[in-house]
Amino acid sequence: MDFTLTFIRFLFWALYLAAPLMVFLLLVIVALGQWVGRLEKWARFDTLYWTFITATTVGYGDMRPVRKGSRVLSVLIALTGLMFTGILVALALHSATLAFGEHVDMGVIKEIKQQL
Repeated sequence: MDFTLTFIRFLFWALYLAAPLMVFLLLVIVALGQWVGRLEKWARFDTLYWTFITATTVGYGDMRPVRKGSRVLSVLIALTGLMFTGILVALALHSATLAFGEHVDMGVIKEIKQQL
């Protein structure tokens, strides 16, 4: 339980520090998505749904842009979504590494390695 609480503490601090960048990337994703929605004449909710499905690179295929400009923007949305997801994963991984470093005894790990 201590490890989990340490991980959560590190993760929240990392997210707090990266919040300006994360919010900026989210705003870029939403703005580009709304632009595509206007070009394609989609409803706002459908546009928001499509934007986040595209940004997470899930791509169900139930909606797709047909205009060339919209397709270019959808690639930009996907790339920005990859950056957002990559930063989130990197922060979680770094937080886990710090938490392991704080709670794991290196002497025990050396003993385990010697037994293997």
